[in-house]
Amino acid sequence: MQKINFENKKAVSVNYLKGDKKFTVKANKEIILSAGSIGSPQILQTSGIGESSKLKNLGLEIVNDLKGVGKNLQDHLMFRPVYKVKNIKTLNKKINSVFGKLLIGLEYVFARRGPMTMGASQLCGFAKSDENRETPNLQFHIQPISTDKLGGANLHDFNAFTPTVANIRPTSRGEINIISSDSRDNPKIKMNYLSTEEDRKVAADGIKLIRKIVMETDEFKKYEPEEFRPGAHIQDGEEIVKACSHYAQTIFHPVGTCKMGNDNDAVVSDELKVHGINNLRVIDASIMPNITSGNTNAPTIMIAEKGADMILNS
Repeated sequence: MQKINFENKKAVSVNYLKGDKKFTVKANKEIILSAGSIGSPQILQTSGIGESSKLKNLGLEIVNDLKGVGKNLQDHLMFRPVYKVKNIKTLNKKINSVFGKLLIGLEYVFARRGPMTMGASQLCGFAKSDENRETPNLQFHIQPISTDKLGGANLHDFNAFTPTVANIRPTSRGEINIISSDSRDNPKIKMNYLSTEEDRKVAADGIKLIRKIVMETDEFKKYEPEEFRPGAHIQDGEEIVKACSHYAQTIFHPVGTCKMGNDNDAVVSDELKVHGINNLRVIDASIMPNITSGNTNAPTIMIAEKGADMILNS
């Protein structure tokens, strides 16, 4: 989609590009924007809905001054410590071997089992970063592999596993801003991970909890674990965060950039209608005021189902 067109404050049509040709489709009733937490604020901004001072600088005509568009960006950041182990085989060496890969393929083809049937993680758990919290604020995922970069590097040439940890209620907030009036230009994404002292403390406490479980419990003693990354010699909280940040990655849970509410930063109402605009709703993860305490897939499906009910009943 290139942009949404308006007559006064009413959304009436959308422009889209196919190759170099522009087409316009008129709406009989409503326009539903479901481009996600990155795309939805981008399209609103290129259509003239957003913080007026920023949009005017890009030569856009202001349809509605909503400063919250693109703000309130939240995500779950995953820290990935790595522990070497002995007396047990992980998938590192098997996947790094041509013969091992062949066996994995054959196991799947003939038995429909083995590593090729596994999900991204084999174990998930929730815990508190400190005992004073009422509910868990950490989410763990365990993988029987280790690597420097997910999807972009070979697995390590030693037996190891990766117990990832994420703060599921981060207080850091980022934003999405377009860099031009052309929606084909990617917007500037500023995540602002770990920008608050609380988020850095929770991250460090999460690593310390993993250390306590792996290095101090009887269950792991027979595997003689060794902290390969970030390294057991790093004890200071801020230094732990700094070291782990080199290998941190998103869990792909961006939300919040068109948040629902009635305050000055809200973008949509409780009916998911864009404030100050007729015939336009946003229905995707961008409407979440706060990120959910866990994976965002099911909550986003719920938002879509609830939004569909609203449309049918309107």
